[in-house]
Amino acid sequence: MFRTVFTAGAAAALAAAALTPTAGAATGAGPSYAPPEQITIDVVQVNGSGCRPGSAAVAVAPDNTAFTVTYSEYLAQVGLGAKPTDFRKNCQLGLSLNVPQGYTFAITQADYRGFASLEKGATADQKASYYFQGMSQTATRSHTLRGPLQGGWQLSDTVPVEALVFHPCGAKRNLNINTELLTQAGTSDTAKTTSFLTMDSTDGSINTKYHFSWKACPQRR
Repeated sequence: MFRTVFTAGAAAALAAAALTPTAGAATGAGPSYAPPEQITIDVVQVNGSGCRPGSAAVAVAPDNTAFTVTYSEYLAQVGLGAKPTDFRKNCQLGLSLNVPQGYTFAITQADYRGFASLEKGATADQKASYYFQGMSQTATRSHTLRGPLQGGWQLSDTVPVEALVFHPCGAKRNLNINTELLTQAGTSDTAKTTSFLTMDSTDGSINTKYHFSWKACPQRR
């Protein structure tokens, strides 16, 4: 189960995200339990019409509290100049997280950002889910934006403390992230206008951010 926050406008969205408390802090888990050694993440699988190999990059925050995914070709569009298949784009990432022994993590919040240009009558959907390899997939969350809309957007999904799913201690399982962008013309005039939704950035200024909750694994005896 997720709690969802939607804010239109990049400045307001970033301010809201900065004020949102991280889930897991009251359970003996949270960013303060992050391992002192810098973790690394390898992109082991990239698949989808919205992310050709080499078009998605991952970076870990210096304090190990989050990581970002930056896309460079993730755009769905409909209308003038768009191909029939451009209305839907998706991306499936397989990430291998190299975590020091004795630590485990869960994803407590995901912040999705991009730019929208939607004509009056047009709509766009952003969908996302993630799961550990071999485990049940999280519920797919879908968010709808409606035109007229022009500007930056941010969508945040947060996981309640009681619903956190931690990576199994001592196991090596990839984190799979699935996202999708969908644009629909609706009543807009596709012969004269174009509507699009992006989740990409050529300079790295727009990215998707996943927040960690950390805890120590039980010590073996």
